[in-house]
Amino acid sequence: MSHPAPPAETDAVLATLARDGYCVLPGVIPPAEIGAVRDSVAAAVRTHSSLPPPQGYATGFLRLNQAIAPYLAHPRLMAVVDRLFGEFPRISMLTGAINGQGIPRGEMHADWPFNQNSKARVRAPYPDIVMNLVTMWMLTDYTVENGGTIVIPGSHRRDYSPRHGTAHDPMAVYEGEVQLQGRAGDVGLFDARTWHAIAPNRSDAPRIGVIVRYAPWWINLQPLRPGTRDRQQIVEANQGRDPKVEALPLSVYRTLPAAVQPLVYHMVDDSA
Repeated sequence: MSHPAPPAETDAVLATLARDGYCVLPGVIPPAEIGAVRDSVAAAVRTHSSLPPPQGYATGFLRLNQAIAPYLAHPRLMAVVDRLFGEFPRISMLTGAINGQGIPRGEMHADWPFNQNSKARVRAPYPDIVMNLVTMWMLTDYTVENGGTIVIPGSHRRDYSPRHGTAHDPMAVYEGEVQLQGRAGDVGLFDARTWHAIAPNRSDAPRIGVIVRYAPWWINLQPLRPGTRDRQQIVEANQGRDPKVEALPLSVYRTLPAAVQPLVYHMVDDSA
């Protein structure tokens, strides 16, 4: 059974997020449950991945697999979301991810809507406000060896992000880099503005997780959804390669926990 978040924990998480741009919320998924969740997620990602092995990347993941659903509205996490965004928060994206053995380092970037390579974006210089909280649900341990995500503490306070053709090379190694580390069942949190990159996996096993982003109600999420007019007008008409979130079938939505449904109702395709 989930218990209310201790106010002191929420205060500490928010203070760390404000200072560093990232932190770890430990033990959200109980140890006895993590194995089944990990196996289910890994199988679905491998089946539906848009990237070839050793990577795995499955967008609109909740339509494909619901193993993570019981935890998405965990009180300890929602206490943080509520303090950041107030009433009526939503989940903007869910992605299943596998970083397999031997993958190389990726580009340094900020996430949507601050990624300046997206067509639907908040243009730099952008305001000092949290518009997406990125959560990394660790289904295996995240370590230096297996590619715990590279982050630059404090970079969320910059009003720009790395981009090709500028002085801030996305492939550069930056001073002050650290790697996000935690145990299976922990959830890494970071401000979408925080500069981060895929780290090489030098271990002999894949790093498995689900990336879930939370947003305030007032963010326009339609440019993320294939088939919408906003997606066509803003992204596709301009040859954009923005993230995408496929629709959630109504049949799947009806199976979700009652506390999760208000977070994803906007994704639902009533005809499916």
